[in-house]
Amino acid sequence: MHAGSIGAVTSADGTVLAFDRLGDGPPVIMAAGAFNDRGTTAPLSRALAQRCRVLNYDRRGRGGSGDTAPYAVQREIEDLAALIGHAGRDVAVFGYSSGANLALRAAAAGLPIGRLVLYEPPYNAHDDDPRLPADLSARLAELVAAGRRGDAVELYQTVAVGIPEPVVAQLREAPFRPALEAIAHTLAYDAAILGDRSLPSAMLAAVRIPTLVICGDRSVPFLRSAAHAVAATLPDARLTTLADQSHDIDPTTTAAAMTAFLTGAR
Repeated sequence: MHAGSIGAVTSADGTVLAFDRLGDGPPVIMAAGAFNDRGTTAPLSRALAQRCRVLNYDRRGRGGSGDTAPYAVQREIEDLAALIGHAGRDVAVFGYSSGANLALRAAAAGLPIGRLVLYEPPYNAHDDDPRLPADLSARLAELVAAGRRGDAVELYQTVAVGIPEPVVAQLREAPFRPALEAIAHTLAYDAAILGDRSLPSAMLAAVRIPTLVICGDRSVPFLRSAAHAVAATLPDARLTTLADQSHDIDPTTTAAAMTAFLTGAR
């Protein structure tokens, strides 16, 4: 076990970001995806702390972190810049799901990131994959502003995640539903990061950072195809497919793949 501590950094716009600091070794910052705060990446962070120094943070608007209106993707990139400045040199960034899209945007913006680890970034790998509506982020924000957090959750689940509507209806009574509604205001943020979900080939081709792309062999075909497309488009990437794994992170299996990549020689 590695005892951790709680820290905070202040982003360029004054937003305070909370994080857990664990372990010692090569530094890695953990960026979670939609519907998640740093609790989602906590088990993986603890597993990585055996060999790495982990900063597991709450993205703005989540958990212990603050928020500042109006939202802009650039502000989340500035958040990562603040965390990188705190962590030191040769920092790796781990992005989970839409957090991986954020990590790629930050790398493309020129942040001093040493390595990237991307767990199933949701991009369209094929031309016939459904694009997200251009107004999705605005619609989500409007629903939250009207107090319709549950409707915002269900809109994101059906349109962005692709969960069938009968299943979404069943999930209304799930024990985790209140937690989803509590974080619903950040769904507009993730939608803004995703855009229409088209694979940004030109942007990816410009990201020359050593990158590990991870997917599970039990994940839905869309996510597996996306991982393959991202790994094939990035100039310095390798793809690892985890056996018997899905979009839900298994900390032991994922940490083993990440540790080999993060502690190995370039």
